[in-house]
Amino acid sequence: MSRYRPPRSAGTPLITPEGEARLRAELHELWHVRRPQVTQSVSEAAAQGDRSENAEYTYGKKMLREIDSRVRFLTKRLESLKVVSARPSDPDKVYFGAWVTLEDEDGQEARYRIVGPDELDLKLNLISIDSPLARALVGKPLDAEVRVQTPTGEKTWYVVAIDYP
Repeated sequence: MSRYRPPRSAGTPLITPEGEARLRAELHELWHVRRPQVTQSVSEAAAQGDRSENAEYTYGKKMLREIDSRVRFLTKRLESLKVVSARPSDPDKVYFGAWVTLEDEDGQEARYRIVGPDELDLKLNLISIDSPLARALVGKPLDAEVRVQTPTGEKTWYVVAIDYP
């Protein structure tokens, strides 16, 4: 059985200025803080002798590989991203970066911001532009009805408010 896994698609190359700042901060933290700490601990573990049975050395090398992998990913991704900071020409419609307030059929309201796939965070109500809901919302005006096929069946939402930061 092979361990090969095809590379995952990177998604839409759009990002908000806040999202870019977060990715750059993560890259800086990994490269200038975490990696030197782990490198120091690996060199201290290596100085203890027999590396084959040294758990700290083995774990440290694994951590270095993970950090280096994430640094490579962030570096390449940041080069290919397009920062969207301008407001759209028609702010009465939903586009990338918008905060959208939706009301479902039961009268429950939810507020989401449409962001790039690298910024996705459901705890903060940030949904990816590549998600089915965001794709259905893009280009819709205020008071529009949006139908989306979900795993539990088709759901209907109404656009109640559109705000741009």
